[in-house]
Amino acid sequence: MLKEYLTVKEIVGPLILLEGVEGAKYNELVEVEFPDGTVGLGNVLEVEEDLVLLQSFEATSGLNIARTKVRFTGRGLELPVSRDILGRVFDGLGRPIDEGPRIIPDKRLDINGNPINPYARDFPTDFIQTGISAIDGLNPLVRGQKLPIFSGAGLPHSRLAAQIARQAGVLGAEEEFAVVFAAMGITFEEAEFFIQEFRSTAAIERAVLFINLADDPAIERIATPRMALTAAEYLAFDLDMHVLVILIDMTYYCEALREISAARKEVPGRRGYPGYLYTDLATIYERAGRIKEAKGSITQIPVLSMPDDDKTHPIPDLTGYITEGQIILSRDLHRRGIYPPIDVLPSLSRLKEKGIGPGKTREDHSPLSNQLFSAYARGKEAKELAVILGEAALSEEDRLFVQFSEAFEDRFIRQGEYEDRSIEETLAIGWDLLRILPRAELKRVKEEHIRKYMENAG
Repeated sequence: MLKEYLTVKEIVGPLILLEGVEGAKYNELVEVEFPDGTVGLGNVLEVEEDLVLLQSFEATSGLNIARTKVRFTGRGLELPVSRDILGRVFDGLGRPIDEGPRIIPDKRLDINGNPINPYARDFPTDFIQTGISAIDGLNPLVRGQKLPIFSGAGLPHSRLAAQIARQAGVLGAEEEFAVVFAAMGITFEEAEFFIQEFRSTAAIERAVLFINLADDPAIERIATPRMALTAAEYLAFDLDMHVLVILIDMTYYCEALREISAARKEVPGRRGYPGYLYTDLATIYERAGRIKEAKGSITQIPVLSMPDDDKTHPIPDLTGYITEGQIILSRDLHRRGIYPPIDVLPSLSRLKEKGIGPGKTREDHSPLSNQLFSAYARGKEAKELAVILGEAALSEEDRLFVQFSEAFEDRFIRQGEYEDRSIEETLAIGWDLLRILPRAELKRVKEEHIRKYMENAG
């Protein structure tokens, strides 16, 4: 039976303080009935004797303390799930916003999920093809991995995230693959862009979208990634699908967390973010992975825009500690009109060697990527040297490496927004670029691979 209270004592922003409450539980879902009769949702933040602090998912401006009713439901915030969630668009709290019918659930799942037993985790070892050469060729995404994209204001991370969502797939047609896309704090224009991108390419049929707009309450933003991951866990571990979860933009999520923390008058940590920011992010990122003897898997790509392009800012800094690498976007490449502007040198996929090679991609993938990385780095160094000493100071080999680095950016990194390259096409471009360099400089690839993939291809 629902317990209803009319004992609201204080309202501060999204927070509501009640007194005289019995039996309330942390994170319990509540219904808040406003004086005009509308009903919103909230959850319990703190319980101390008969005092309860709630956070409302709806705007609280203009509330009448004496006439506001609060009902305790006795359960946490849940997401109704069934296979019918595929192809649907929901708001940040899991309510349909695509004019489709409500979901008739097979089950209702708590959005906080269940922790995965570390012993039951399986190591990520299978390659996911995104169709983007700078990722697939040099910093591959592996099934069950957490690989964030570090971007900045004005960089095309939204377009890149939409392209990955459209193109990503597991090699091998027998595997069921789905995308769960959660957008937090975005504008209405961006939301329309994402929805139309999915619908125009028919990618919506294998996707679930959760959209939280910038003018939605900050507290709803806290629930959005958890809603998305709950849907992903159902698809992966109940329906045996391989699920790619894209979370954009984690910076807005963390700012909502800071806003709620300030309203609760908590002691701020670094740059005003709560001291539990690391723990809170870990509860999201660690829901990715594979489980032994389970067919499905969850792979995560969180996208975050670094304030002032600062990698030492708490959000990218803590994200880097939890995740297995990062893809970094370059403002310099973006200014020069190169899309996607992925800076491959500071980017890293820590599970790269586990997901490529014979039987997964190709036997030459690892040595070729090492050779391309090395040659590009040397070419960049030579270009910097030319700026200081002049081009006359460069040796003939240095000039070839400069030529290679420019061709690498133009042909390997640059590709169309709707260009979906297979891993074979990516590797072929890499081998073709190595023709620019002297044979004696190809020290990281095997002679047999040079003969098979570079000479014979010519």
